Order: sequence, then C-alpha cells, then structure tokens
Amino acid sequence: MTTTAKTGWAEYALTKLQEAGHRRGGARTIVVGALAAHDCAVTALDLDDELARRSPRVARASVYRALEQLEQLGLVRRIEVARGVAGYERVDPTGHHHHHAICRDCGRMVPFEDRSLEQAIGRLCDSMDFDVSEHDVVLRGRCQRCSN
Repeated sequence: MTTTAKTGWAEYALTKLQEAGHRRGGARTIVVGALAAHDCAVTALDLDDELARRSPRVARASVYRALEQLEQLGLVRRIEVARGVAGYERVDPTGHHHHHAICRDCGRMVPFEDRSLEQAIGRLCDSMDFDVSEHDVVLRGRCQRCSN
C-alpha cells in the first residue's frame, strides 16, 4: 500500500468513526495513524509498546478500546496470531487484501498474495449456495529463522 493509500485509509477510518458518533482526535486518531503506518497486522501489545514511546502517551485501555471500535466498524480485521494473541490489520475499502503465513514458534507474520488462490476461492464461492462477503487464508508453520 502506498503512502497516499495509507493516508487515505486513515482519513477514511476517521470519517467512519465520526459518522458512528465518535469524536475525532485523541487516542483514536493516534491509533488510526499508527495502524496506517503498518503494512501488515500488528498486535495490540506491539501497538501499545510503539505508542508508549510517543508523546502524548496513549493509555493501554484506550488502544484496546480504539481497536475494538475499529473492528466493530469493519475498519480493521482481527487475526489470531497465536493462542490468545491477536493481530489487527487495516481493511482496505477497495477490498484489496493479502493473506498470512504465521510462525507457530515466534509469531512472525509473512504477508502473501496469490492471484491463482484468489481465483480458486472465487470459483469455490460461485459453486456454493452461500454468499461469501470476505475470506482470510492463514498458513501456520515454522519460519526459516525458527527452522534452523
């Protein structure tokens, strides 16, 4: 995602939050800005650690509350990284997305895109008597670093 697209997502998210009755500014704006800077999912704890080094300080409860509100509005997607640990990733309003390979040992997430996989999922959706609105593919295993 380009810098312009990331900025566009941030403005889009802030507008949607405002339309849902949330004030613009404060912790939500800082969390949205931080999420916009990431190319892939980030855990709430990693986001909290990142924001702890900034000024003004954002309380941990505010980070979690903002992520919950963004998820409820469909602006971020929650991805289970490990048992009890979730990552949060921006949802591109255009529908463009990627999938993830996640290391079971260290939790490292590797994003990937595959046109033939998307086409196969599209064919599968067409053959089912089911209206699929979104999909997510997560591959779990061991990354190169943990395999050595």
